[in-house]
Amino acid sequence: MKKLYRYITKSFLGTFFLTFFIVVFVWVMQFVWLYVDDLVGKGLEIKILAELLFYTSITAIPMSLPLALLLALLMCFGNLGEHYELVAMKASGISMWKVMRPLLVFSLMTSVLAFFISNSLIPIATLKWRTLLTDVQRQKLAFNIKEGVFYKDIDNYVIYVEKKGKDGSHIYGVKIYDHSDRLGNTKIISADSGMMSMSPNQRNIIFTLYDGYNYTDLTPDNYKDRRPFERMSFKQEQLKFSLASFDMTRSDEEMYKSYQQMMNIRQLSTSLDSLQHRFAGKQEAFTQGFERRWANYNSLHTGVPSEGVAYPYPDSIGVDTIIPLSWPLLDRYEGETRSIIANMATASAQNAKDNVAFNKLDLKTQAENINKHKKEWHKKFTLSIACLIFFFIGAPLGSIIRRGGLGLPVVISVVFFIIYHLISTIAERMAVFGDLNMFLGVWLSSLVLLPIGLFFTFKATTDAALFDGDSWKKFFQRLFKKKHEDKVPEPKTIA
Repeated sequence: MKKLYRYITKSFLGTFFLTFFIVVFVWVMQFVWLYVDDLVGKGLEIKILAELLFYTSITAIPMSLPLALLLALLMCFGNLGEHYELVAMKASGISMWKVMRPLLVFSLMTSVLAFFISNSLIPIATLKWRTLLTDVQRQKLAFNIKEGVFYKDIDNYVIYVEKKGKDGSHIYGVKIYDHSDRLGNTKIISADSGMMSMSPNQRNIIFTLYDGYNYTDLTPDNYKDRRPFERMSFKQEQLKFSLASFDMTRSDEEMYKSYQQMMNIRQLSTSLDSLQHRFAGKQEAFTQGFERRWANYNSLHTGVPSEGVAYPYPDSIGVDTIIPLSWPLLDRYEGETRSIIANMATASAQNAKDNVAFNKLDLKTQAENINKHKKEWHKKFTLSIACLIFFFIGAPLGSIIRRGGLGLPVVISVVFFIIYHLISTIAERMAVFGDLNMFLGVWLSSLVLLPIGLFFTFKATTDAALFDGDSWKKFFQRLFKKKHEDKVPEPKTIA
């Protein structure tokens, strides 16, 4: 048995690691394609790109691990069935459960490892990935002046180049607008030609301009005074612009640590407790405050606050709604005073309605935030359970279909994974918005696929012909025949 287990494990592990890295590579390429505009043309160092792709590959583990496990199991058992090795094992008296035992142990170990990855590694990688991606998105494009375009990426300067030479260094028809004084276009440098070059330390770009003018508007203290104009010509002038604004700046990771995706189970539990306590306090404070204000509005009807009397809250508020409600009180006043009191009541009621709408939106936002934390708490366990569920789908289904390679197993694994992912995405979104119970929303995909996996396992261990058309035909014939016999009336006996 040890040699058999060693053989099965060896044939599985190679396929598993190969498929895992292929799936991770596909997810990383999807990320690169999605954020290609943020990565290209910014002169990013190879180290920064490698770090970003490394964190991206770690965050892809929750999607890649179950799919790789499912595909590897289908291919492994499909190859064993295709080459009649499973038939030989069963003929030798080895049951399907014993054949699956080493890979079941591996799947259990993978599930435990998946929990620690989901709880400890993924939050750290997500934090670093999000911080680094934000810094990359904020990074300016590399210094590149184009012909006939106003270039604004250098702080406090706008540069216009009419034409560039073939070497990319010589420039013609140059205009430089200096906005360092924050007074608009008061300083302009114009030149017929020039040359661009980098400083030896690559920290500055140097413009050497030829045959040009410096135009300056001298702004007086009193804007009503005349604005003198100054012009200076030059044969050659050299300007130096700092490229410090193009450097990659790293943000502080503390600003992202409050997001639920960056927390482990212990941090999520602590944050959930604080959020729920704050939500309950906000709800209670609003309820008590509104009841006190509504009691004052009730007093408009009789002149004194009413105990236990509830008036319907109107959909639209105006003088026409206020006056009938408060007629006995307003009947004491006449003319303009009465109108002023009614308008004040209208404004108070409108303020109360706006306060209700604002607090309703605020409480809804807080409730969604609490649900997001709950969802992340549950998802720390879903990855582990998904690995086990896909084992009970992949191993028996591979032995049933008896097809190895990358053909049918890839199609089947992708279909099951899409079903799992779609159910998870839709149900989780409904749970976050409060349309579905949170436990059911997070675990619905597992609850749907688990019976399917157990059904496949039962069929594989009992050697049932799952995809045999004749067996299903006989099954339905027996089923309908039995129903027909149940409907046939019993013969009546004549006394």
